[in-house]
Amino acid sequence: MALQFSVPTPLEYFAALVRDGDDLPLLEAAAAIAHDEYPDLDVQQLLGDVDQLQARLQRRLPADASELQRLRTLNQFFFGDLGFGGNLNDYYDPDNSYLNAVLRTRRGIPISLAILWLELAQGLGLDARGVSFPGHFMVKVLLPNGQVVIDPMTGRSLSREDLSERLDPYQRRHGLVGDDDVPMGLYLQAAPARDILARVLRNLKEIHRSQQDWPRLIAVQDRLLVLQPEAWGEWRDRGLAHAEHGNARQAVSDLETYLAQAEDGLDAAAITERVGSLRRTLGGPH
Repeated sequence: MALQFSVPTPLEYFAALVRDGDDLPLLEAAAAIAHDEYPDLDVQQLLGDVDQLQARLQRRLPADASELQRLRTLNQFFFGDLGFGGNLNDYYDPDNSYLNAVLRTRRGIPISLAILWLELAQGLGLDARGVSFPGHFMVKVLLPNGQVVIDPMTGRSLSREDLSERLDPYQRRHGLVGDDDVPMGLYLQAAPARDILARVLRNLKEIHRSQQDWPRLIAVQDRLLVLQPEAWGEWRDRGLAHAEHGNARQAVSDLETYLAQAEDGLDAAAITERVGSLRRTLGGPH
């Protein structure tokens, strides 16, 4: 009797990668997000391509290279020799979030460039972490004499003054200026891998929502809910996307899940009304 193996769907593969805690394979999980757009993508081949870059980089360093020397060599290799940088000509192209496309074009957005850079940095033994800085993802490296914060679009090290300048518009928008300023260190905390993946997906979510591309938006929401099943607002947003796409039954299910968990939400009355309207289209009780 021939053995039969079931091939996991792209969503099942992603779910298996992100199942356990925050100690998850960031590069592989981030690469797998592209399956929605590139169903034939070979993620293992992509990981092998990054390993080859790692080997090329490693050959440039003596065994006793200092941490600072490793960091400088990495930045010269990544931003100088390979030419990675920001896609300033088409910042909202979804390809900027797909690692296979970023590797091919050498263009991306801060968070996708950061994921690749972090993989190489950690492969060199550097204590490197992602930073969910407001409005612009950063990376940081802990060195013997302190930490260096780097813009993954350019490789440039940022001073405290640079960071304060970048933070100022965000603080003003949220009323955080004045005597009760939030310490800079709180904005520079290391981001867990799960949060980094969620930020990648939310970037795609905003692009697809602005283009009213409901099938792609729903696919992204599916991944967000696998990643963060108790992010109740994502249940609401997926339900609304299903409603726009004409999937009334799925929309009702998601919106009722949201209402059951967020009864005191400011939009609860509006969502309840939307559920009633959807139920009427289904001909069911309301």
